Amino acid sequence: MTEKQEDLLAKEFQFYLDNQDELVKQYDGRVIVIKEGQVLGDYDSDAAAISATKDIHPLGTFLVQRVSAGQEAYTQIFHSRVRG
Repeated sequence: MTEKQEDLLAKEFQFYLDNQDELVKQYDGRVIVIKEGQVLGDYDSDAAAISATKDIHPLGTFLVQRVSAGQEAYTQIFHSRVRG
């Protein structure tokens, strides 16, 4: 992914954060596609969102985001058995 794509996706994620409360009211539990500060659609799964959007917009130009209140939708914790 290029730096430009990362910047675009960061802007789309910021749109999600800035509008999360309103998005939760409308799309709670759904997966949305965001591009240029607009919700292009809502779907049951990440795969459905990507499949429906990739034919219209190139991969890397839109954000796929599960909608839920709080940070759970965009925070993941990974555990490792490796010890330093």
